[in-house]
This record gives sequence, structure tokens and C-alpha cells, in this order.
Amino acid sequence: MLWVDKHRPKTLAALTHHPNTTERLESLASNPAALPHLLFHGPPGSGRRTRIHALLRAIYGPGADRLRLDRRTFTTPTKKTVEIHTVCSNYHIEMCPGDVGISDRYVVQDVIKEMAANRSLSSVSTDFSNNMFDNGGTDDTSVSGKTPKATRAEYKIVVLTEVDSLSKQAQAALRRTMEQYAAGCRLILCCTHHSKVIDPLRSRCLSFRIPAPSVDDICVGLKRVAKKERVTLPDELCINLARESDRNMRRALLSLESTLVASGSTASRTLKPDETVRKTDWEMYIIQLASDITREQSPQRLIAAREKMYELLINCIPPSVILKTLVLELMKSLDDALKHDVAEAAAFYEHRIAMGSRDIFHLEAFVAKFMALYKKYLNDMFG
Repeated sequence: MLWVDKHRPKTLAALTHHPNTTERLESLASNPAALPHLLFHGPPGSGRRTRIHALLRAIYGPGADRLRLDRRTFTTPTKKTVEIHTVCSNYHIEMCPGDVGISDRYVVQDVIKEMAANRSLSSVSTDFSNNMFDNGGTDDTSVSGKTPKATRAEYKIVVLTEVDSLSKQAQAALRRTMEQYAAGCRLILCCTHHSKVIDPLRSRCLSFRIPAPSVDDICVGLKRVAKKERVTLPDELCINLARESDRNMRRALLSLESTLVASGSTASRTLKPDETVRKTDWEMYIIQLASDITREQSPQRLIAAREKMYELLINCIPPSVILKTLVLELMKSLDDALKHDVAEAAAFYEHRIAMGSRDIFHLEAFVAKFMALYKKYLNDMFG
């Protein structure tokens, strides 16, 4: 198991950064009957989903950790069949409805209706009080001297991730559905861009902004994991890992593990202060792409760039991440006179990606636009 999954905090008390947000979640978990719909938003690697899972455990107990992978099939009114993978327990279901494309609104409505219709939670209170918590094999009675309080959550929870990628029709349908079935179902929405969620949907949820952890927070997390894995992590390397992670805790932990493997020190478990922080393969791929289109601007090079971007999309790299990383890499070798035009083109095509459905078209269009701008700049400069 990867360290990022092995050492993921399971309880609200185990969360290290953003203590004010943790206190608010603990307050909500103490009175589950009054839990409203929730909206978590923040950058990747900030701990949004970790906090959601910790909140579910605080409400339903260890039963929320008994997860199973399920594949569901839905039939749209046009007789089109769509499939989606879900992660669920007896008390909640987690899914990304944006994976089904334009059929997302039918999936959202059907799942919420099904969860609200089958809301028999008679075993929740007994499950919460009879199961053992993960605190060294003891139950909560041995820690506080009191019997655990039974949960009063007479509903199930639907966790929807990447809500900002849902179509406007799906978000509007979600607004109506969450009002109709609020008595038997609560929604927890998770997204990266708060502004891409429609206002009526935001107004019906209690919002939690989860900022990216600071460099110091990431260093604390890396040191804690390194201690548990009995790895000697120098302060200099720890700071380099935190800075290279772009304030992404998940990425920092993955970099730490990959650096240990690449150093060949898996036996001694000792890292050197000057160890090289390795970039991910997809980042190296984009760096090579930026170098190619800067070196040559031609139809053949554009076709080759299209194939590289297809490869990135096939390997589940989000188009917005591809565009952002590519632009930042291109900016390193551009003159100041050209940076404004490239940034403007990037913003234009990022908006097109958010509004459109064929990401490769807009990524290729940006590369073609950059080639045209760069070629014109070279011609004007050198005649």
C-alpha cells in the first residue's frame, strides 16, 4: 500500500492542519440530526476528501470504513445505458457523476432517489456502539469512561466529487432533487473551483473552504510519516519536497516514497540532504512537449503534439492540469513581450475546456495558437 493511503488520517482528531475547520466539523458530527448539505472546495491535495471520510466516520462509526466498489448501470429517458463506478458503505455512497458526460443529471437524480427510498438505518445506532474504534483495539468506553452515544442520523449520505465538472443542467437538477429528498438523504459536494458551481446550489449548502497546506504543514506531515516508516529524512530534503509539491500533501508523500525508492536506500532507510526530487512521468512528458513546440512550429509538429496530449488524457491527467503545466513550462523560455499574449490565449482555451466536451480540440487549438504567436515573434525579431 502506498504511504499516502496507509497513513491517511481516519478521524477528525487525527487531522493536523486547519484546526478551525476541524472544530466546526466536530461540532456538526456531535449533532448529526441537524447536519445540512455540505460543500467542500479547495485545491487538490488539501485534504478535502480526507475530511469528508473522517466526518462520515464520526457520524456513523467504523461501519463507514467498510467500503465496497460497485458498478451501477442507469438508463436515460432516451434509452441510453450508462455505467458508473461507485464506492459505498451501508450508510453512504461516493461517486463522480461527471464521468458519464452529458448524462450526468439522470445519474444524480436516480442515485439520490434510490438512497432516499432505501433509508432503513435501524442498525446504525447498534453498529456505532458495538463496534471497536481503531485506537489500539479498545472501544471508546475505555478512553472516556462513558458509553458511546448512539448516532441520531436517520438518513444516508451521497458524496459527489468534482461537482464543478457537472453540466449546468445536472447542477440545476441536483438543486431540485436535494430539496425534495432532504428528509432522507444528505449531500456532501466536493469540488476544486467554487465559482463553477451555480449560486442556487451553493446557497443550499454549508461551505467549507479547505486551503492548501503551508510548506510548514507539509514538512510536519512528511516528518510524521517518515518517523512511522523509520526513514531518516533530513530537514533540507524535507523542505525541498514540500516546495516542489506545490503545497499538495498527496504529491509530497508520493514524492517522498519515490525518492526513497530511486535513491536505492530502501535497506538503510536513510536519505541524503542533496537527494534529487524526482518529477512525475507526466510532468516530464509535458516538459518534452513544451521543448518540441518551442523548437519547431510546423503542421507535423502539431500532429505529434496532439498525439502526446492524447496520451496524457488517456492516462487520466485532467485537461486543465495539462494546460496549466504546459503554459508554466512555456513561460520559462519566452520573452516578456510574448508572455501576455500566451497567457491570454491560455485563459481563453481554459474557458473553452470548461464549457466544451472535447478537451483535445481545445488543447490542440492552444498549441496551434502558441505556434502562430511564437512563429510571428521570431519572424518579426529576426526578419
